[in-house]
Amino acid sequence: MAKMKTVKAIRAKFRVTATGKLKRNHPGKRHLLTKKSSNKKRHLSKPAYVSPTQAATYKRLMGV
Repeated sequence: MAKMKTVKAIRAKFRVTATGKLKRNHPGKRHLLTKKSSNKKRHLSKPAYVSPTQAATYKRLMGV
């Protein structure tokens, strides 16, 4: 049987925390920031977490 290959795109977008959750960044913080309020930009900087249902799928693709 062939080896399980990791999906590098998934590996780059998510980080595994010490408790096993998957942490991700909010989209919308790269460009066109002048029209966004400072309140919105501040909330986009904070991390977001993947739902436990999707986390199991992504972990399998990451090889964790």
